[in-house]
Amino acid sequence: MKAIIEGLLFLSGEDGLTLDEISKLIELDNEETKKIIKELYTDYENIDRGIQIEFLGNHFKLTTKQEHKNYYKKLTNIEENAPLSQSALETLAIIAYNGPITRVDVDDIRGVNSSYVVRKLLLKGLIEEDGRSDAPGKPRLYKVTSKFLDYFGLGSVEDLPRIEPIEQEDTEEGLFESRYKEEI
Repeated sequence: MKAIIEGLLFLSGEDGLTLDEISKLIELDNEETKKIIKELYTDYENIDRGIQIEFLGNHFKLTTKQEHKNYYKKLTNIEENAPLSQSALETLAIIAYNGPITRVDVDDIRGVNSSYVVRKLLLKGLIEEDGRSDAPGKPRLYKVTSKFLDYFGLGSVEDLPRIEPIEQEDTEEGLFESRYKEEI
């Protein structure tokens, strides 16, 4: 069960999970879940590892250890100067045109999980949190920053090029029907 909880915390990212959420997911009561989390916490404390479990804001989260922060800063400085990937550009475009928007909505539009890309864009300062949605769970809303506008030479989000909707031709043929017929 420790490995499952560890994986769940990893997947939950910066949001973390409450004790109730973890208990529900692993189908154990809160007391048994607490016991397993304490064991996992001890494992991280006793072993020379780069991550730890912390209880922050009523949520359990996997975090990096403070004693290694100088190395993490080096990594974020390297990533800050790296060019934007195709997935980062897609995600930025979605947030720019639809913001404020939740990560889940970005995922729905892209068709893939965007957690990693959103974290990278936050680190680069190209997007920022813009409150919470009224949707269940109150997910974070994201919008582009002034650094994004500077990066792309825009005065405001309204300066983004307009995207015209693609019009589809009305045909009598069905979506998967061929207009070519086989002769018998």
